[in-house]
Amino acid sequence: MIRVILIALTFVALTLALLPFQLIGMAFDLRLQRTIPHLYHRILCALIGVRIHEVGTRSTASPALILSNHVSWLDISVITALGPVVFVAKSEVAGWPVFGWLARLQRTIFINRQARHQTGAATREIAGRLLGGDAVVLFAEGTSSDGIRVLPFRSALVGAVHQALGTGTQHTHVTVQPMSLAYVGFAGLRMGRGLRERVAWYGDADLVPHLLSVLAAGAVDVTVSWGEAVAYDMGADRKAIARNAEYSVRRMTAAALRSTPSLAGSERSQPLLKPM
Repeated sequence: MIRVILIALTFVALTLALLPFQLIGMAFDLRLQRTIPHLYHRILCALIGVRIHEVGTRSTASPALILSNHVSWLDISVITALGPVVFVAKSEVAGWPVFGWLARLQRTIFINRQARHQTGAATREIAGRLLGGDAVVLFAEGTSSDGIRVLPFRSALVGAVHQALGTGTQHTHVTVQPMSLAYVGFAGLRMGRGLRERVAWYGDADLVPHLLSVLAAGAVDVTVSWGEAVAYDMGADRKAIARNAEYSVRRMTAAALRSTPSLAGSERSQPLLKPM
């Protein structure tokens, strides 16, 4: 419990310290609004004890749409710790205490998945972010899973690729890169089925007890795998894009779960702080 309290106090102090800089960056559309969340989540991962092992390389091409599986609320910190991104999230997240506020500060794109008539507006907003230089992360399953299975990827919001190319800009291609998240260790132990629910947050699991359990663990090991980045033009089929990305993420996730890296840490991701 002492560990959880120390992390909570440090989280509050860190948030208050970086908040003014993020607000300034957002108000004046500065690069700061992208770099502050990256720094913030790197520090959070170090505080929690998240150790990231990367396989493959993230593309530097722009515009860039990243299609990923979704396992836990931790995914946000893990992905942002590796580089500046913005996320697409369901509209309910905006109303969550603390988490909704932090999501807005990270310039998250909120969508109402239940209102199909709003899909066009959502894809236009995603397209605007892509053309504005943001790498956009879309959890293409539409929900979180147990981390072992990869659910079918939804293609509706992949239409943002076409939206981005149909605005009369100089861009003729949008790069789509699959990304896999595989949690492979918890509290220094290899992640077996018995520990899966300690990290994976899905179904009807309550957020606060799950969060406290992760904070108390002391170490979480995750493998982030990058698939082949493909440049798609206006003629690309959104369903084919989603299907190809799903296959790649499914393959990378299975490989990561079979080949667990050393739980001593990763040379590819050096934390800014030592875990508490």
